[in-house]
Amino acid sequence: MLAAQPVDFRKSIHTLSALVSEALRANPYCGDVFIFRSKRSDRIKLLAWDGSGMVLATLPGRGSATVLFV
Repeated sequence: MLAAQPVDFRKSIHTLSALVSEALRANPYCGDVFIFRSKRSDRIKLLAWDGSGMVLATLPGRGSATVLFV
């Protein structure tokens, strides 16, 4: 699911999960991948539940990626 409005990229896994629940009216633990973009549209964050924990991947423009498992 893609969020239409940009988000503050300082937001954590917990804050983005709350945003999915409240603003998108979706369950962040359903296994779907939620996609957020930065205000400048040069980065994206992917938020997903993998069955054992929340995964947050940050993808800057082109090149490297950072993945955080919680």
